[in-house]
Amino acid sequence: MVYIYVLYSESAKKHYVGMTENLKKRLSEHNAGKSTFTSAFIPWKVIFFEMASNYKEARIREKYLKTAAGKKYVQKQIEGGFTGSLPA
Repeated sequence: MVYIYVLYSESAKKHYVGMTENLKKRLSEHNAGKSTFTSAFIPWKVIFFEMASNYKEARIREKYLKTAAGKKYVQKQIEGGFTGSLPA
């Protein structure tokens, strides 16, 4: 499984969309400053995620979530009570 995720930095009021096979590890990497873009806006928290069965599907979904329509979709999910927790 591949996770497509949206991170949020409260201090910078910024979002970041990415994909990974290990969401907990990737979040730790973002918060440890191991990603060029996200290192300037630590700390990050996962505000939304979805799963895809492979990288091809995940990349398509990731690209969508980076569009204006995708951003509206994520916002609507969050306002509707998205309560996803990080996978075990």
